[in-house]
Amino acid sequence: MKTQQQTDFERVASAITYLRTNYQLQPALEEVAAHVHLSPFHFQRMFREWAGVSPKQFLQYLSVKHAKKMLKETHSTLFDTAFDTGLSGTGRLHDLFVNIEGMTPGEYKNGGDTLSVDYSFADTPFGHVIVASTSKGVCHMAFADEGTEKAFENLRSIFPNAAYRQFLDLKQQNALFVFNQDWSRLEEIKLHLKGTDFQLKVWQALLEIPDGGLTTYGTLAARAGFDGASRAVGTAVGKNPVAFLIPCHRVIRSTGVTGDYHWGAERKKLIIGWEAAKTRVTS
Repeated sequence: MKTQQQTDFERVASAITYLRTNYQLQPALEEVAAHVHLSPFHFQRMFREWAGVSPKQFLQYLSVKHAKKMLKETHSTLFDTAFDTGLSGTGRLHDLFVNIEGMTPGEYKNGGDTLSVDYSFADTPFGHVIVASTSKGVCHMAFADEGTEKAFENLRSIFPNAAYRQFLDLKQQNALFVFNQDWSRLEEIKLHLKGTDFQLKVWQALLEIPDGGLTTYGTLAARAGFDGASRAVGTAVGKNPVAFLIPCHRVIRSTGVTGDYHWGAERKKLIIGWEAAKTRVTS
């Protein structure tokens, strides 16, 4: 059975799709509310709770024009310019100390034969997630759109020989705090990831993209030290094993189109808009 939070997420995502499809017609609030089977008042309130702005304002953040504008204004200093969002009285996620430790060759090759993996499930503003950790850090986080059993099967396919236990530990709790922007309760996030040296460098570069900011695959490739390798970097971005925490959703095409996302294009638009709205409201 779906939770109310999941139902609200689906309605907001559906509304975003409707607004993008009918952008040139500038649909009224009543029309969009009817599309998701809510009263205008209820829809407006729910949308503001999720995005921090009205549906009409939110559309501006999700438009191709806005994405191009963000790139034009922040492109040259996207990774280097520091600006405080003021969320929860703390700095940005990429300012936190996030330590990525790659698995040893033995761990990488033997499917986690020596690993003990704890995992749990949680509701977030963007859907139900599975999060897993080893003794060294969070090793996996993904949206569980196909249910908990399928989510666990996907986790087990990454580390087929590991020992599993359903248990919520402190490392997982720290990772989940980021969905609430409650970073005052977060001391440090540690990641223990299965990836090649190339992938780890790309994921580290992703962590340097500021909240509310976007970058292109070409710019990310240069930042990671692989200038000109946009296609290979794009593949590494798509292999990101830690949803949201490593912000692969902040990478868009050079044309300004938001593009695909491992966990759904509509979810990517929602997260980008939510972050842009929060940055603007608190800046």
